[in-house]
Amino acid sequence: MYIELVECTDLEFSGRRFLLETDSDLHSIIASSAENVLVNPTKSRVDCGIADSRQPEEHVEKSLRDSEKRVRIQHALSQATVSLRDGFDDFKAGRFDIARLAPAARSITNSILLSPHVLVEMTRLKTKDEGTYIHSLAVSGLMTGLGHLSNLGEETTRDLTIAGLLHDIGKVLIPNAILNKGGQLTDAERRIMHSHPERGYQLLKQHPGVPDLVLEICRFHHEALDGSGYPLGLRAAQLTLPIRICTICDVFDALTSVRPYKRAWTTTEALKWMFDRGHLFDRRLVLRLGSLLS
Repeated sequence: MYIELVECTDLEFSGRRFLLETDSDLHSIIASSAENVLVNPTKSRVDCGIADSRQPEEHVEKSLRDSEKRVRIQHALSQATVSLRDGFDDFKAGRFDIARLAPAARSITNSILLSPHVLVEMTRLKTKDEGTYIHSLAVSGLMTGLGHLSNLGEETTRDLTIAGLLHDIGKVLIPNAILNKGGQLTDAERRIMHSHPERGYQLLKQHPGVPDLVLEICRFHHEALDGSGYPLGLRAAQLTLPIRICTICDVFDALTSVRPYKRAWTTTEALKWMFDRGHLFDRRLVLRLGSLLS
């Protein structure tokens, strides 16, 4: 069949306007984050079964509105990425100022309120160099949305936004060879990777002005309800609602993002996978996240 457009970033699949003839190209498209592929049936060698019909006017208007949202959110994400990268650089240099993250937090809050779907879509388009930053922006946005849905109040939700931005800051101390490794980690590498929550917590608490909630989430976002998480193996009774929110948002973004070793899962696949593992994740929050993205 003739492919006009694959709706994903060029970094994932750069082919445009070509005849799909190889299994390699097909597998590359499937492994990308694209949810839609535009096929031209008139140029295809097979019957694609696509009706030649025009979209109703309301569908066209919705498409234009979504395009405008994408432009606005992409601009917000670009600015927030710069702010977050500068904040991480300051952190590594020992001159961290949490107030510098305020513009990124505002951008994320405005974006999640504008359109949760578009924000998630745009944050899936990660590059290797910006992966940690964009992941943090995505988690922050989802946490903000769940904070509003959970009626946690303006102040707590604001802290959730900041916590999402900083939850993985301990990764600045993890070697890039481990962070960017495409294959399975060795036991020694896994131990180093699992140290990032504690490392981030120990460093963040040295800086004044970091809320206790942010410190708590940074340290415990990889804990699980059944005690199988890390670094302390806490159980359900010890895990507060904000920690549970971060855990779900963190895992959801990881599942729905492309990795060198896996395709991006759909929203439905990720939510179902987490809901089926109620021993690890709070099912009420999984359903709440589903309602945010429905």
